[in-house]
Amino acid sequence: MRFSHHLFTCTNTATCAQYGSEEIQQYLKARLKELKLHREIRANKSGCLDACGFSPVTVIYPEGIWYRITTVEEAEEILRQHILGGKPVERLMVRDLNPHYNFSKEHTTSASGS
Repeated sequence: MRFSHHLFTCTNTATCAQYGSEEIQQYLKARLKELKLHREIRANKSGCLDACGFSPVTVIYPEGIWYRITTVEEAEEILRQHILGGKPVERLMVRDLNPHYNFSKEHTTSASGS
């Protein structure tokens, strides 16, 4: 496999971009370059991911884990804990979009925003 992870951040101007997704995606890409990980981990923009109710969203593959990331601090936490540490950040995961994940905590985002 060429890349160990792909991070796709929706930058659709009708939804996610209005909630700062461009800044989040640019931060993720810049940090990966700073950490010299940009050749093995990609942070890309995407079009609509059909998860507008959870804007702004990022999905990470190969795990297929969906996050609602609203600040660069949250993006950094995901880079450190999930990408580098191998442990998903459950409190930032969108529960409704991660039905395959066995949650151990209740601190996740659902359709009601909790």
